[in-house]
Amino acid sequence: MNVTVESTGALERRMRVEVPVERIQSEVDSRLKSVGKTARIKGFRPGKVPARVVRQRYGKQIRQEVLGEIMQKSYSDAVVQQNLRPAAGPRIETETDDGETFAYVATFEVLPEVALRDLDKIKVERPDVEIRDEDLDDMLMSLRRQRATWETVERAARDGDRVVVDFTGSIGGEAFPGGTGEEIPVVLGQGQMLPDFEKGLKGARAGDEKTIKVRFPKDYHAEDLAGKRAEFAINTHRIEEEILPELDDEFAAAFNVTEGGLEQLKREVRENMEREAKTKVDADIREQVLDGLTDRNPIDVPQAMVHDEMHSMQHEAMQRLGIEDRDEAPPMENFEEAAEKRVRLGLLLRQVVADNRISPDQDDLRAHVEEMCAGYENAGEMVDMYLGNPQLMQQIEPLVVEKKAVAWLLDNGKSKTRKVSFKDYMNAPGS
Repeated sequence: MNVTVESTGALERRMRVEVPVERIQSEVDSRLKSVGKTARIKGFRPGKVPARVVRQRYGKQIRQEVLGEIMQKSYSDAVVQQNLRPAAGPRIETETDDGETFAYVATFEVLPEVALRDLDKIKVERPDVEIRDEDLDDMLMSLRRQRATWETVERAARDGDRVVVDFTGSIGGEAFPGGTGEEIPVVLGQGQMLPDFEKGLKGARAGDEKTIKVRFPKDYHAEDLAGKRAEFAINTHRIEEEILPELDDEFAAAFNVTEGGLEQLKREVRENMEREAKTKVDADIREQVLDGLTDRNPIDVPQAMVHDEMHSMQHEAMQRLGIEDRDEAPPMENFEEAAEKRVRLGLLLRQVVADNRISPDQDDLRAHVEEMCAGYENAGEMVDMYLGNPQLMQQIEPLVVEKKAVAWLLDNGKSKTRKVSFKDYMNAPGS
């Protein structure tokens, strides 16, 4: 077997493989002989069919089968012989098949050579989230509002009230799509409607009819309304005041806290806030570490792998959106940038793992599962379910490997701590 390789791009390779014709013919003859022993052809007894008849009937088909198998085997052997690492399957084209020589050309991309550098210069800012008593009070207030009731009042509307209205919007005297509503509850101060709209409802009383002038923001999500002025004819049905439940043991019982009362609920709420903060901190640190890794280690990525990842991300999006018809799927090009980043990160992390012999042990896997299940009432049962299911654990193992790789990079980089309040951190843009 004669093999030559040339580079046709940063990662693309063109490999020509020439296979001895004798090897092909020998395998074809062997198979024809085997077929001849069992072939059933009209006019001949089984096992007595002349070789030329067998070749005439089956020769072309068998030769194609042999060529396919030989190309597959010779390609694998040639890749090993040339120390190549294909990133995906090849595109194969037959070059010569004239009975004297058989040669084909395989075109494919190889994985990039990754030599990591500047890992000690990756900089990370670790958020140190402080949960104060007022943060806990705010969270308890949020829970109280989840259980709030509304009581009709005979007074003017003010912040915090729920104003129930009918409205009809128009621009230049013409109604526009989505500009009408009946019995719509608007809680003043929550920003669920445009500022001008809410401002016009302050001081309203049941039975009021008025017109509110509104200007849509220039960046409004509906382009046909962005920046335009509109008028809304308002009919106010009623004003409702929020009635919050008392913060007591009965309130705690409404959240299935039957022992320990209100104090136990406070402990559980704080623990949940700590878990939420830790999850966000871990994600924040991970993003900083991985951004530092990619910024300091630019590499070419195989486009075949990017294309596969784009397909995968498109499929994930279809599942999230409940789309079954691929014609209605988000365009593939929407995922190109994110897919390329995923592939690049995967290749770099793979090298970090290989260079440092990172692998998870049973304690690592158990700790990860316990962390995943910590927020559930039946956490112990769920942990046992995961640990007892080899298929689920197989899916979790790569996550744990990545987690350990990120931890290694964090330990070997540069980091500093920044104190931040729970409220500011959890409500930061992008949270």
